[in-house]
Amino acid sequence: MIDLSPEVLTLLMFVGLLIGLFMGHPLAFVLGGLAVIFGYIGWGPSVYYMFMNRIWGTMDNYVLLAIPLFIFMAQLLDQSGVTVGLFNSLRYLLGQTKGGIAIAVIAVSTVFGACTGIIGASVVTMGLLAIPMMRSYGYDNKLSYGSICAGGTLGILIPPSIMLVVMASEATLSVGKLFAGAVIPGIILAGLYMVYVAIRCFLKPEMGPSVSKEERAQVTNIQLFFMVLKSLVPPMILILGVLGSLFFGVATPTEASGVGAFLAFIMVIAYRKFSWRGLYQAVVQTAKTNTMVLMILCGATCFTGVFLGVGGGDVVTDFVMGLGLGKWGTFWVMMAVVFILGMFIDWIGIVLICFPLFLPISKEFGFDPIWFVIMIAVNLQASFLTPPFGYALFYIKGVDPEGINIQEVYKGIVPFVALMILGLLICALFPQVVMWLPNLIVE
Repeated sequence: MIDLSPEVLTLLMFVGLLIGLFMGHPLAFVLGGLAVIFGYIGWGPSVYYMFMNRIWGTMDNYVLLAIPLFIFMAQLLDQSGVTVGLFNSLRYLLGQTKGGIAIAVIAVSTVFGACTGIIGASVVTMGLLAIPMMRSYGYDNKLSYGSICAGGTLGILIPPSIMLVVMASEATLSVGKLFAGAVIPGIILAGLYMVYVAIRCFLKPEMGPSVSKEERAQVTNIQLFFMVLKSLVPPMILILGVLGSLFFGVATPTEASGVGAFLAFIMVIAYRKFSWRGLYQAVVQTAKTNTMVLMILCGATCFTGVFLGVGGGDVVTDFVMGLGLGKWGTFWVMMAVVFILGMFIDWIGIVLICFPLFLPISKEFGFDPIWFVIMIAVNLQASFLTPPFGYALFYIKGVDPEGINIQEVYKGIVPFVALMILGLLICALFPQVVMWLPNLIVE
């Protein structure tokens, strides 16, 4: 064992984390590897007993069973084709409005996000559907890419969200209350995006031309009504089945995720999209994604145990409190740290690294834990949009590698990142936006 001060160990662990990530190593192995190295420095071979206890505690967490079921639900819904029908019906419904197709993209992404919560599925699906159509109508490329990426990222915030399940587990909070707290902020962000598109296209109609009257005339109002009904009602039943069972206390998060997976399976059959090959692919993709999440959780819990054990938590808390910025100054420093980390690390790494550090500080200042966690969740929308490692940017580039200029994608997301920050400010200035629904839930 090497005798080093907590300050030196804290600095070395953060430097090691940055080096490992910038070298391109998987987050799970970077966190786990650093835990082994610094744990051995701090305690010697006995640290492995601590690792076993922490990993067992993670694997024994009943709430985390909701993760594979929500992922399975998302995989099934991706096969159902519900997004295609909903997009086509909303395209006709909003098409004659300036920027109507972009608004339809955001609206469909919001509904799709409430059903799946998987960013890649939302961005890729909407990219494949909307980009060729927007090009044919002469939409501005930056507006098209920005609306698809921003709309797609809503799935990680709007419940049922895998991110919120992990956050609830790490912060020991109610999943149901976190889900309730994220509903209105998610709707606010979607509303801000749609209002921005509408105003931008109203001022510059050439950025988002409307659908021609001839094309709109191809579908009667009665036909459009039944198109919307057919494509919107099943997803709404799914959303209400999952969230309703949670909010009214009928089911636990794990049971609600089972309800969602069952309803998604029924939807696949009802839309006549079921196949044994599709079911096999859904199971395999669920296993892959779930394994990735759990590997990171195991690595992170060992890293956190060592970091807190060597005194790193106290070092960071003393440093932040010593800045003398007061309650709200410290809050915005923490939000800035989360925002900057989002440029380089995905959401799960940020949650697992920042929660053990920031939650005690927020408690010290008297912030409501539900509100504080939702604020971080809103902030983490940017982690999918901000370069150099914003996942949504690469998802949309992958839709059409030759035809999409990544520089235009970067420029297109800038207004939407600014709107995300505006949504964060609204939630900070008006806390009841977040807390109104959770306060209605009695557990």
